[in-house]
Amino acid sequence: MDSIVERLAREHRALDELFGRFLGAAHAGDADAAREAIRDFDDALRRHMAFEEERVMPPPSGHKLAPPEAEAAGDRLFRELRLEHVQIRELSGIMRRLLEEQNDWKGAERLAGNLARRWDAHTAREEKAVADLG
Repeated sequence: MDSIVERLAREHRALDELFGRFLGAAHAGDADAAREAIRDFDDALRRHMAFEEERVMPPPSGHKLAPPEAEAAGDRLFRELRLEHVQIRELSGIMRRLLEEQNDWKGAERLAGNLARRWDAHTAREEKAVADLG
């Protein structure tokens, strides 16, 4: 059975592959494949983040995503990781809507770099945080 760190890393790499499918399809100009790939990525991303927020991260403090006056370092880290989740889900959702509602694969492709940078930084930070807890 995988440890939680192994599971997160495995799911992060699977999401990397799904996002790579989108990038390849968008680069090739294949709007149908890009639409399917971002849908698959967005669905898997939301399932994965829900798991993390429900089962891996400690529950948010009474302040939710807003920082309280005094905050322990660990609480701050997990609050920031949750905030990153919101930002990443929003970018993925915008890209999905651009493709599904407007057939704007070039617009979605323009947002891809931002999502890729946020996703890469987030997964590295999150995997380290969870490993440090274990």
